[in-house]
Amino acid sequence: MNNDLLPPAMIAIYPGSFDPITLGHLDIIERGSKLFDRVVVAVLRNPGKSPLFTVEQRLRQIQTATQHLPHVEVDSFDGLTVDYANLIGAKVLLRGLRVMSDFEKELQMAHTNKTLSKEIETVFLATSTEHGFLSSSIVKEIAKFNGSINHLVPDHVAAEMYQSYQNQAPKQ
Repeated sequence: MNNDLLPPAMIAIYPGSFDPITLGHLDIIERGSKLFDRVVVAVLRNPGKSPLFTVEQRLRQIQTATQHLPHVEVDSFDGLTVDYANLIGAKVLLRGLRVMSDFEKELQMAHTNKTLSKEIETVFLATSTEHGFLSSSIVKEIAKFNGSINHLVPDHVAAEMYQSYQNQAPKQ
């Protein structure tokens, strides 16, 4: 078969802070990897935020959590998501939706991105029912008080979170 006749690979970017990656994020990544030839989980380097984990730690956590998915890659970027998408030849931004407020914010961002790059489309996936309440900030709040998060994040991430909060605990 002539490879020139094959359509180009459809690359999707799943951008976010992933601080930490949750089982809800993994659900979107796994489902997205069935829809696209390649999914790049892209960690935004945002100097305006104070994350629990460094970008390097988050990259490693995501790589470990997605190692069973052959068409998933992990990377980081600075600046505008559409610029990064154009840089790597991606035509799709993959986004998860939990609640109506997510939809309003994500739709506004999708329209804004379209004004910045006409070639980029945003595809929304509704989260699975069991993850509809889940957010990284909720996970951090529970872990900070040593609550159980093993049903919310991959085991290796839970262990790192507990360790991180233990190291931050004030000495009495």
